[in-house]
Amino acid sequence: MKKRQILLTNDDGIRSPGLWAAAEALAPLGYITVAAPREQSSGMGRSLPITSSGIITPETLIVHGQEWTVYAVSGSPAQAVLYAVLEIMPQPPDLVVSGINYGENVGLSVTVSGTVGAAMEAAALGFPALAVSLETDQKYHLSYSLDIDFSAAAAFTVYFARQLLEKRFPDDVYLLKVDIPANATPTTPWEITRLALQRYYEPVPPNRPSWDVPAPVGYREAARLTAEPEDTDVFVLRRKRRVAVTPLSLDLTSRVDLRALETLLRQEKA
Repeated sequence: MKKRQILLTNDDGIRSPGLWAAAEALAPLGYITVAAPREQSSGMGRSLPITSSGIITPETLIVHGQEWTVYAVSGSPAQAVLYAVLEIMPQPPDLVVSGINYGENVGLSVTVSGTVGAAMEAAALGFPALAVSLETDQKYHLSYSLDIDFSAAAAFTVYFARQLLEKRFPDDVYLLKVDIPANATPTTPWEITRLALQRYYEPVPPNRPSWDVPAPVGYREAARLTAEPEDTDVFVLRRKRRVAVTPLSLDLTSRVDLRALETLLRQEKA
């Protein structure tokens, strides 16, 4: 049997402990190629910046006594996928995994996520794709903190990676998005969910004395749980404390009667 080729990437950067937790867990499933942004690249979505240099640097890292050759890419998470598929891997991947991310990616924030963006780019290329995120306190989102235990998230990464490798999914399931509660264990129940129609993370104005001082737009978690439907990723993750598994489509067309919409648009103003 041909050894399966798995591409592993993330948006937190090549030295993220979450990436390496996934690499170690996925190793028994096939040959793992790790190609990820050289720098922290959270919030890049599926962007392909023309300012990226595209320089690829092979590096050797020792992780828990095991030597890995990895590829640090000067580019976004989605670009890391492209460079891996077009230049690094000897053959196309059987699966692309993005994660494990520091922080959940739920609700309308998913298009901002570099973790999800990398998986979307892989899906657009025609490869089965998985995006995995672990709920953490916001103070850990841009960190490489070793205080975070990725063991449960790694177990779910392997489980859903195996499903994607071994089963044929419905045509409109382009990728799976998996969000794991901070207190999960490998036996925590999981549920199929849909995206919550709430932003989840809200923007915070830059803290600066004047516009000529560089400062980023901040963000804070602002989940609304009281009226949230029980089948959404936000509710399942935050209220039920279960793993939220959300099938995503790349078809962004509104679910409306297109002819009725056309009729509305063509009507002359009364």
